[in-house]
Amino acid sequence: MVERTTTIGELPNEMEGPHGLQTSADGKFLYMTTGHGRPDGKLWKYALGDKGDTLVGEGLSLGYFPASLDLTPDGLYSISVNFNLHGDMVPSTVSVVFTPTNTEVARIVTCTMPHGSRVDPSGTRQYSTCMMDDQLVEIDTRTFELSRRFSLAKGKEGPLAAAADEHAGHVMPAATGAPKPVVDPADVGYAGMKHDMTPASCSPTWAQPSFDGRKIFVACNKADEIVEVDRDSWSITRRLPTGRGVYNLAVTADGTLMVATLKQGHMVEIFDLATGKSLARIKTSNNIAHGVTVSPDSRYAFVSSEGAGSAPGKVDVIDLRARAIVGTVAIGQQASGITFWKMK
Repeated sequence: MVERTTTIGELPNEMEGPHGLQTSADGKFLYMTTGHGRPDGKLWKYALGDKGDTLVGEGLSLGYFPASLDLTPDGLYSISVNFNLHGDMVPSTVSVVFTPTNTEVARIVTCTMPHGSRVDPSGTRQYSTCMMDDQLVEIDTRTFELSRRFSLAKGKEGPLAAAADEHAGHVMPAATGAPKPVVDPADVGYAGMKHDMTPASCSPTWAQPSFDGRKIFVACNKADEIVEVDRDSWSITRRLPTGRGVYNLAVTADGTLMVATLKQGHMVEIFDLATGKSLARIKTSNNIAHGVTVSPDSRYAFVSSEGAGSAPGKVDVIDLRARAIVGTVAIGQQASGITFWKMK
C-alpha cells in the first residue's frame, strides 16, 4: 500500500514529474531530478523520516531535462545526466553536485541524449550511455573528467578517443573547496563532437556496473540485447539477447541475478549472471515498464510502470526466487524512477 505521497514541483500547470531518484547510503536523504515539463529541470534534496519527508533548501537548476542520477557511496556527490529531450541533436552534459552545500561543481560534456547514470561500487567511476551516439561513457569521479568512451554501434564496437578536447565544458573545484563557476557548453563549443546522424543501432538506455564493478552491463534498447563490457580490457565479453525494448537494469547485491525492464515488451526479464541465461519474463501490471530497483537482501525487485494517459502508474513487487509478482501498488501517473530506501 502507499504509505504517503509527497507533492513536488513549483508550477502547477507544468508536468514537473520526478524522473531520477536515489537515496543516500545512510538512508537520511532522497535526491530527485525533475525535467518533464520545462526543459530546465532541477535537482531536489529531501530529508527522509518515518513521519514525513522534508525539502532541504531550494531546487538546484541543472542542464536541460536532468534524468537519471546516482550518488557516490560516501553521499558527497550527486551525478545527473542532462538528457536534453527538448533540444537539438548535439552533445549534452553530466552535472556533478556537491551535496552538503547543494552546489554544482562540474558540468561535463559527454554525448547526445545521455541516460542511465550509475556509479560503480568503488565510487571511482560513473557510467552513462548516449542514446543517439551509441556510446558507453566513463567519468573518473576523482577528477570529474571524462576518462573513456566505448562504441556500441553495430560493426564499430570498441574503444573511442575520450574527446577531441577532453576538457570541453569541464570545471574542477578550486583547491580551497570553493567551486568555480560552471562553464556552459554552449560557450566553449563541442570540439569536434558534432552528432553523427547515422541511425543508432543500439540506442543504449542504461549502464549498470556489476556487484564488484568489473563488468558494465549496457541495455541496447533498439537491438534488444544487453552488452557486457569488461572494465579492465574495455572490450565486449558477452551479449545477452532480451525481450523487446530493454530499458533499465539492476543487479542483485549478491551478484547472482540481473533484472531488466522491457519497455516495449511490457515485461521484466531476470537473468542468471553466471550463465547469462534468461530465467523468466514476467508481464508487468501496466504496459510501459520503466524503472527497477532491488532490495539489499537480493530477494525482491521493485518495478515501476508508467500508466497510459490518465491511468495511474504502478509498482510491481517481484519475488526473485519464485520469479513471480507478489504484490502491486497503484501510484501516481507516469511512474518512472524508483529507488530503495530501507529494510525494517
